[in-house]
Amino acid sequence: MKQLISKLKGDKGIWSFVALLALFSFMPVFSASSNLAYLGHGTGNTLSYLLKHLGHVICGFWIIYAIHRIPYQYFRSFSRLLLPVIWVVLAITMIKGTVIGGANASRWLQIPFIGISFQPSALAALVLYIYVARYLSKTRENPIVFVESFKELWLPVFITLMFILPSNFSTTALIFSMIVMLVFVGKYPLKYLSYIIGMGIVSLAFFWTLSKAFPDSKFFSRVNTWESRIESFATDKPDEDDYQIEKAKIAIASGKIYGLGPGKSVQKNFLPQSSSDFIYAIIVEEYGLVGGFGVLILYLLLLFRFIVASHKANTTFGKLVVIGLGFPMIFQAMINMAVAVELLPVTGQTLPLISSGGTSIWMTCIALGIIIGVTKKEEEIEQEQKEAARREEALQKLIDEQLLADEKFDAASGGYSIEDKVSNPMHAVLNK
Repeated sequence: MKQLISKLKGDKGIWSFVALLALFSFMPVFSASSNLAYLGHGTGNTLSYLLKHLGHVICGFWIIYAIHRIPYQYFRSFSRLLLPVIWVVLAITMIKGTVIGGANASRWLQIPFIGISFQPSALAALVLYIYVARYLSKTRENPIVFVESFKELWLPVFITLMFILPSNFSTTALIFSMIVMLVFVGKYPLKYLSYIIGMGIVSLAFFWTLSKAFPDSKFFSRVNTWESRIESFATDKPDEDDYQIEKAKIAIASGKIYGLGPGKSVQKNFLPQSSSDFIYAIIVEEYGLVGGFGVLILYLLLLFRFIVASHKANTTFGKLVVIGLGFPMIFQAMINMAVAVELLPVTGQTLPLISSGGTSIWMTCIALGIIIGVTKKEEEIEQEQKEAARREEALQKLIDEQLLADEKFDAASGGYSIEDKVSNPMHAVLNK
């Protein structure tokens, strides 16, 4: 075990908090999978879901380990090369992606010959964050011209979000808000940023107008769902999502301070997304406010380590990559918990590293691998600096000892002979 830990480079705090969240996830996922096990006249055996989650987590940690060994500077070029590929994949997903309940919720793409489905929007978000960090680090020293920045930065952003918006408004809003946060930290001019936010609002309004002009189009079928969720959240008008919210609130209220105990949740049998979107409600029901606040504190500690890692990074790109990949992870967790307690309308965002689902776990692990890669590089630089300082200190100590020996010898015998001085290598070094 010690040999394995010694091979893990980078920020040990990030490694620790990620491991704690992943280990804790097994208990609520195992418990909350019961409704899935009985779905469709199933046997009720949740062991298969636990083993599936175990496979996702093991694969996720392998991804972190593999990614963190790659120099993070390589991802600068990767983001630019992958962006057109991402557009093609997103376009294919819109056309041929998995449809949920007959509506145009095409978010998943089936990989041929493997049988694995993944959510391209999650990968698109990672590539987009790195691309934005690359642009900001490249232009940080030069004055930013709006027209040029719109072509190089914002046009790729809007194209990517255009492919995601029809099927997933919450993910689109999350990505756009995180990019706005990132460019703000990257000192993008506020005047230009206000233009972009205005253009984003106008584009969303135009999309909504088109949905009203073509109400029968499957391309705009999700708009009614967004409207009903927002209206239900803002008013007391009943909605199909109210059932999930009510069950989540019952679960949270039942948990009280210490919870009902592991595996003793009742509402897991009624919540449709108990192992993913509403897993936080199950956590509070089984582990009480203590467990709920414990999970929240772990995410906040992880956020603190991201801030420390960003501060320590000695390159602008490294700082922005940590912020661009780390903050959305924590923000998504806060959204998931806020939905469970009805502070936000239903969004469909999972709880990173805890919710079941391969795409969510793997995309989070890719982001963590890149972040840890940044901290590994800074750790290597710090070790090199310490080693150089140690060698310099040792050499200086050797020189001081030699000088002291010369002084003692001169005082005792009147000095070295000419032959001794010529044959003494340290004298040759000192004379130089």
